[in-house]
Amino acid sequence: MSSNDSLSKIPISVEVPVSGIPFHTRRRFTQSLFLFLLIIIPVSGLLRIDLVAGAFVVLDRQIWWSDFFLVFGLWMSLASGMVLIYSTLGTAFCGWVCPQNILSDLANKWTYKLLGKRADVSIAGEKMKVAASKNRWTNWLILSLLLLAMSLLMALIPLLYFYPPEVIWSFITFRDDERLASSLHYIYAIFVLVVLVDISFIKQYWCRFMCVYKVWQHGFKTANTLRLSYDASRSDSCEKCNYCSTACSLNLDPRNTDMYDTCINCGDCIDACNHLQAKNSLPGLLSFTHGASGQGQPGFLKRNLASMSERMRWTIPFSALGIGMFVWGLIDYQYYHLSVYRADTMHATEISDYRVAISNKLYRNAEVSVSVEGLSENDYLLSDKTARFDTAGRVDLNLHIKPNLKKGLYSFLVHVESMDGWKDVYRVQHFVGKDPT
Repeated sequence: MSSNDSLSKIPISVEVPVSGIPFHTRRRFTQSLFLFLLIIIPVSGLLRIDLVAGAFVVLDRQIWWSDFFLVFGLWMSLASGMVLIYSTLGTAFCGWVCPQNILSDLANKWTYKLLGKRADVSIAGEKMKVAASKNRWTNWLILSLLLLAMSLLMALIPLLYFYPPEVIWSFITFRDDERLASSLHYIYAIFVLVVLVDISFIKQYWCRFMCVYKVWQHGFKTANTLRLSYDASRSDSCEKCNYCSTACSLNLDPRNTDMYDTCINCGDCIDACNHLQAKNSLPGLLSFTHGASGQGQPGFLKRNLASMSERMRWTIPFSALGIGMFVWGLIDYQYYHLSVYRADTMHATEISDYRVAISNKLYRNAEVSVSVEGLSENDYLLSDKTARFDTAGRVDLNLHIKPNLKKGLYSFLVHVESMDGWKDVYRVQHFVGKDPT
């Protein structure tokens, strides 16, 4: 027998590689990017909340309700964008972006490694499952320390939205800082406890039964919303296989997701099926789809694109309008604010004191000069001719009208001008009911 005949009898199997990057890898990248954005947004000053001033801060600018274009533009952009996500991607937000699932996935990974591949310590109503060979106190201690460390770290992210980064650094390094609230340690402890309980025991139980997002998403869900598709024509290929169900973190059967409303479109079941079917040189039976058409049927891609473009047709104009209003609000933003009102607390008496309130809405040093037009310098007394700011805040100056004016109505102007060129004027009508004695 020739060597060629011997070689020809060796069985050869061709394994079809899964095309593209697995959904699991892409999802982990998206989750990591979102966590990075959650941190970089407040650190960069793009968005945070000033508790002292009771205002949102965008790009180091205090946003008041009077900043209509900024407030309404941002709200319109977010609302229309979320509606588009709800109706198009559905629960993909849960599987690819939601911090709840990001932390739960990481906690599950550590749990499986330390307590067994099928370990379960959640509050799903079932008995706790721990591998006998790994049920040691050292494993429990390592897992507890890992979960505690992650909770301590993640609990700092909400604080970044209420305090500047340098204040948080003072908090971490136990340095004294007058900007730190005395109750911050208790607030941080509550955040740590909430995160720790969540990632230790609740995990995906929250997604299945407690998540409010599912209620919102259900209101915009249509037949064309992204979902799992199962190729039932090849059901014989998985008659005795439950590999996709085993890969599902929510313990669902991906072949029959129409019965469930808890699938998070993570794609792990698709990767599992693709990997298994590739051994038989076949594509997987699961895929993502819009509408009732399954992958591989004629016109699948065309119908998906048409479905998405139809929904984007009415949401994108609102998003574009909101973004335009937001940009215009930034361009037309007023860095300072002036108001003048009576300072007297007693009613039914003649007004003799006014309060000149000047607000700096930027988190930087500023000086604003104040002058009065329409009254003689002998007729009034201004507590200070300059309002100075170390950062964003408000300065009140007292304007006292002397009792030497004759009976009548006096109109005068309060002028303000900042060092960077901002100017404003406030008209005041002052009434004197009787002549000086």
